[in-house]
Amino acid sequence: MSQIPIRDRVKELRRVKASELRANPRNWRTHPISQRAALEGVLGEIGYAAALLAREFPDGSLELVDGHLRAETTPDQEVPVLILDVDEAEANKILATFDPLGALAIADDAQLDALLHNIETSSQAVESLLADLTKDIDLAPTDPFETWGRSDSTDPVLFPEHFEVLVKCGNEKQQLALIERLLEEGFDCRALIS
Repeated sequence: MSQIPIRDRVKELRRVKASELRANPRNWRTHPISQRAALEGVLGEIGYAAALLAREFPDGSLELVDGHLRAETTPDQEVPVLILDVDEAEANKILATFDPLGALAIADDAQLDALLHNIETSSQAVESLLADLTKDIDLAPTDPFETWGRSDSTDPVLFPEHFEVLVKCGNEKQQLALIERLLEEGFDCRALIS
């Protein structure tokens, strides 16, 4: 790792009524019904365990950088907000990279399986989310790279049979509407942007 100095850009932690936070007009994330329901379930069972991110304007107003769905879900509640000392360009960079960086993490299936066996929930939406995670573990080959591509191996790598459809949509709104419809019909689907 390089030795570049890392700045702490958090000015303060403040509790703010969620409805007073301005939505970021450049927010590119939208939230399907299943995600909204799962978040409501987790918030109902646990509550807030992470802060929203915002930047402050000269007039004292706060614009979200991360946490739009949480703010929308609990508009009348005071929520924890980390106030960042960033300008608009830096806020845009955080907005563009914050969630995708987290999504780059790779699951340790054994650790995830052990974790999931110790979680209980009364929320159907959270149960569905956890079931999807369990299904992803069950579909993963135990060690797909152990023999794949090795010239000394005669054992084929077996991947579980599954069937997928790729649908090209005209825009993000159409894509989200289709995903919501398919989720409501019980299909396992995810957005793909290329």
